[in-house]
Amino acid sequence: MMRKLATTAMLAMAVSSLIWTQPVFSAAAPTVVRKVLMQQDVPNGAQLAVVSVEIPVGGREGRHTHTGPLIVYVQEGALTLDYEGKPTVTYKVGDTFFVEAGKIHEGINRGTVPIKAIATFVTEKGKPLTTQAQ
Repeated sequence: MMRKLATTAMLAMAVSSLIWTQPVFSAAAPTVVRKVLMQQDVPNGAQLAVVSVEIPVGGREGRHTHTGPLIVYVQEGALTLDYEGKPTVTYKVGDTFFVEAGKIHEGINRGTVPIKAIATFVTEKGKPLTTQAQ
């Protein structure tokens, strides 16, 4: 009985050491913070939203889309934009950029300071501002 218990314990330790030596992909990434500053219904069943976005050093939004166009103004830091069908570009303080409706894109902070930006959306009323890409 004791030998069986010892063998089980050794097997459990061996398996756990294998698990812990593998890369861990579920570690929490730095959290992107979005805060809706204003949301307003506009003509033609659309909605306008102004959102502050903060991406910490090493943070990324995840690939996503919007149901309408997006305009972003970079206030602090350098925002690297991966954009479907276009070259990756880094935008610095004072830069603005436009994202077309339905295009998969992702903002990434590869810099050394947090990013602060203002994002303005025009989306279909009742639809989410952001939808994660598959």
